Amino acid sequence: MKDKILVVDDEKEIAELVRDYLEAAGYQVILAFDGQEAIESWNEHKPDMAILDIMLPKIDGMEVCKSIREESDIPILMLSAKKSEEDKIRGLGLGADDYITKPFSPKEMVARVQAHFRRYYQLSQTADKKDRLDFKDLIIDISSHSVKVRGKEVFLSAKEFEVLKFFAMNPNKVLTRDEIFDHVWGYQGYGDINTVAVHVRKLREKLEEDPSNPVYIQTIWGVGYKFVGE
Repeated sequence: MKDKILVVDDEKEIAELVRDYLEAAGYQVILAFDGQEAIESWNEHKPDMAILDIMLPKIDGMEVCKSIREESDIPILMLSAKKSEEDKIRGLGLGADDYITKPFSPKEMVARVQAHFRRYYQLSQTADKKDRLDFKDLIIDISSHSVKVRGKEVFLSAKEFEVLKFFAMNPNKVLTRDEIFDHVWGYQGYGDINTVAVHVRKLREKLEEDPSNPVYIQTIWGVGYKFVGE
């Protein structure tokens, strides 16, 4: 069965171009041209990935991303003609996995889609020696992709879970942002290293009682991060 991708852009020429390249690469594509239609298509088709333009009529792409992320951990890629760092950080903060600035190469788009599917399915199918990792008040269930903090289940996006898992599999070891980026995103030449910092910030907001004074994910200034699980 082909992976289904929801492509949402109010510029029909761009949406159709992306569709043509993705279909040529073997994917099934569902098109939507505004935010309301995007949410309706998501509810009807339950795609395996979403590619969302930020500037959409009716409901903007950020809100569509947020709505999908409340129900699913599928890969979400954001598109924007803007080069604003704030837009990128906000999109990643809402749970997007990647951010692509227009104009973009359709071949690069396909490469990113393929990379995200590879990482997503690797995460879904990974069989680790330990199915459950326990740290203080934090429980990470690898097999069910679930996380509990102080007895309460916390929802993480696929990438947030993979970052946390990488930390948890390397407790008390200092990891550089490059190491984290290469392991979690796994493709060279694409992406932004600042993505790591955004995901660490979101993890702290979800896991820590006081995100400004983290217990689990600590910053090692000038080097990277260290997961303290003791």
